[in-house]
Amino acid sequence: MRRVLGERRVGHAGTLDPFATGLLLVAEGRATALLGCLSLLPKRYRARARLGIATDTQDRTGVPIKTSRAIPSEREVQAAVLRLRGLTRQRPPLYSAVKVRGERLYMAARRGKTLEAEERSIKIYELEADVTLLPDLDLDLTVSRVTYVRTLAHDLGEVLGCGAHLVSLRRIASGPFHVDEALSPDTDRGATASDLRARAKEPAAAVPHLPRVTLTEEESARLRNGRAPTIARERIEAAPTEYPPPPGETGWPIALLAPDGSLLALAVPVAAALPEAPVTLLRVFP
Repeated sequence: MRRVLGERRVGHAGTLDPFATGLLLVAEGRATALLGCLSLLPKRYRARARLGIATDTQDRTGVPIKTSRAIPSEREVQAAVLRLRGLTRQRPPLYSAVKVRGERLYMAARRGKTLEAEERSIKIYELEADVTLLPDLDLDLTVSRVTYVRTLAHDLGEVLGCGAHLVSLRRIASGPFHVDEALSPDTDRGATASDLRARAKEPAAAVPHLPRVTLTEEESARLRNGRAPTIARERIEAAPTEYPPPPGETGWPIALLAPDGSLLALAVPVAAALPEAPVTLLRVFP
């Protein structure tokens, strides 16, 4: 994307495993300041797990470490899936980009060193399974950030006692953004900077999940000069498209809009208990 756009400041809102496909949210320039907020959105995936084989990476790229010919019945698999729906904690896999004591887990694993990350809070919002193709199992799931789908497949195999690994993974959506709206960055398929920018969303359109306040002209001018406004709580409007914040987050920041609807800043309340809750400026957009 840096090469196609000719822009150094480019970032994304959530990695995909090397073998996975689907949606990746990308921002350029000053809009990269929004990525921390966008990465908190729930993500929807379609995946296929294969029962009977567990691998060291928990997906098809790894080496088998456990095999079984005893494939559970459809009823047993559905019961195990039901247990996964209530999962609230997960330990990142050994082959992941999570850092422990300054080193990424996958780099340590490739050196034959085992580092173990702490469990993290996750949320499984939706999980449906098609068990008609056993030993393959098709999953349609929506999960919070930092949830590893391949670890869910591995854990399913552990619950069933037969082992399992992830065969395919595709990110269908990230909050309100769907893969059907996305463009390929592949220049061999005709991607150009003008095409990508013509389809790009303005900052205000990129945060429909945030509550918002429309400022007056005077407040907007003061904000552009770095002076955070004081906002009465009754001025805060609900988000056009509501999504739950991930585990560990108490709520979403507030989008501060100019009278013309453009995004000026993201803010968080600093005295929410007061009748008038002042907000602290986080980022300003031109």
